[in-house]
Amino acid sequence: MKPETAAKKLGILLEATPDEFQSSPVTREELAAMQADPPEWLVDLRREGPHPKGVVAAKLGVSNSGLARAGVVDPLTTAEIKALLADPPAWLVEERARQAGVRAEKRRIAERDAERAARGAAEEPRGGGGGGAGV
Repeated sequence: MKPETAAKKLGILLEATPDEFQSSPVTREELAAMQADPPEWLVDLRREGPHPKGVVAAKLGVSNSGLARAGVVDPLTTAEIKALLADPPAWLVEERARQAGVRAEKRRIAERDAERAARGAAEEPRGGGGGGAGV
């Protein structure tokens, strides 16, 4: 697979990987080996960053769209993320609240749908068939 694909599967920023990783294809076996027993550079990269946008968003508890609305376009290191969490700017507080609202709404909808499904399964079909006047 392409190095870009492998980096995405590993949850790392391709530009921060060693040149050897960036310049050659990665086999599925090599990817599985890196996931099972990551080399030191991968351990360091996952721990310290810089991290891709999806990882940054997850660590901050916001969406990728929330990062874009805030103007965060560059990868962030773990230290930068920790600094934002320690003293959150207004945009981060707002985006985290927005994300919490989205999650609550998703839970509400899932519960509603489960309740409807349970009610539907509990109701037996009535009558003996056809159910309508002949045409």
